[in-house]
Formats: sequence, structure tokens, C-alpha cells
Amino acid sequence: MLSRTNRTTIKKGTHKAEFEQQKLYDIIDESLIAHIALEGEQGPVVIPMLAWRVDNHVYIHGAKNSRLLRGLKKGAQTCLTFTLFDGWVLARSAFHHSAHYRSAVVFGSFEIIEDTNEKDRLLNHFIEQIAPGRTEEVRLSSPRELAATELLAIPLTEASVKIGKHGVNDDESDLEIPVWAGVLPYRTVVGPLETVPELEGKIDIPDYSAAYGSRWSNTPNSNNNA
Repeated sequence: MLSRTNRTTIKKGTHKAEFEQQKLYDIIDESLIAHIALEGEQGPVVIPMLAWRVDNHVYIHGAKNSRLLRGLKKGAQTCLTFTLFDGWVLARSAFHHSAHYRSAVVFGSFEIIEDTNEKDRLLNHFIEQIAPGRTEEVRLSSPRELAATELLAIPLTEASVKIGKHGVNDDESDLEIPVWAGVLPYRTVVGPLETVPELEGKIDIPDYSAAYGSRWSNTPNSNNNA
């Protein structure tokens, strides 16, 4: 179960709150992009960054000299948000139009992963998450590249999840209005792969479908002629 603190208590739309840990994991694993709040030199900012989960931690990475990571490396409190948009809800009244979505908010502070072997393992885990089997084929990071990369981790000990999937919520007095009502779904489609021009027809196209389930698409497009 997710922890319940003052910061994770959902006060608006409480019926959309979810408390299963797996719901949090699923949103993070599908999103892989966190919007991270930072107190910058010119004031507060929110920056989207690649983020991935291993067990009960979320990881981000960047250059050692990154200004964006400077405050986070010092253990400053922050907030991460992950959002998946699933569709528009079209009602019979303008007021009741809304959306279907899945969102997660994580509170806490980051710690630096110093150990080079652990850093290498976690960065490779990210590659495997987006392209299973790829770390067995590519050149892995060199000691110099690992030394130039900062890897930060935040525990998932304080988080909230909110899922909107309620459908149309028209007032009873509006039910006789002769206009279409329902849900306009959004679906993320992954693939097909687009081969770089110099490899067209020269190398087999890999299959990364195991990472994406029903979101994977094999339908060719104009950018992939292999």
C-alpha cells in the first residue's frame, strides 16, 4: 500500500485516489518521463527528464556539470510527477467535459549513486527496459563515460496515485440533449522501428515488442522501408 502523508493526501477528486503500490509502478514504467520541480537560480522551474524505476527507487541521470542536477545532488526536497493521458470525455454539457488519465506524484530527495559498477548496472537496466536484449549487442559505457555521468536515485516511500476513468458524468437534466456523448480514447503506439539509412537492407530489424505489450505496432510506415 502507498504511504499516506499530508503531502500525498488527495483532497480533490478523492474517488480517483489509488493506494496499490503496483499502480504507482505501472504508471512510472509506462511513462518513463518525470517532470521534476527544482528551485533554480532564477526561481522555481519544472523540468521533464527521462526517469526509470528499479524496485522501489526512481533514477535520473545527466552530465556531472549539469546545473539542473546541482540542487538535487545536495539533497534538496523535490517533487516528481508522471502523467499518462488516456482520452477526452465528451459530455452533453460543456461544463462536464473532462479527461481520462493516470498520474503519480512522488515526494522526497535524491541521493547520488557513487559506485561505478552499480551505476553501470542501473544505466544498462534502463536500456534493457526500453529495448530488451540490447545491452548484449551494443558497446557498453566506458569508464570515462560513466565518470562523466551523474546518476541520482529517489525512493518511492512517499507517493500518491490518481486515476481518472469515470466516463461521462452528465446531469440528469441534460440526458435528453440530442448530441453525441462518450469517450475519445488516446492510445500510445510504439513502433515500427525506423532504420538509419546506412543500415537499410543490411541488418535484421530487432524485436523489442516484449517491453510494450499491446502498444507495440508492426505496421510499416514511410520512414521504414526494410
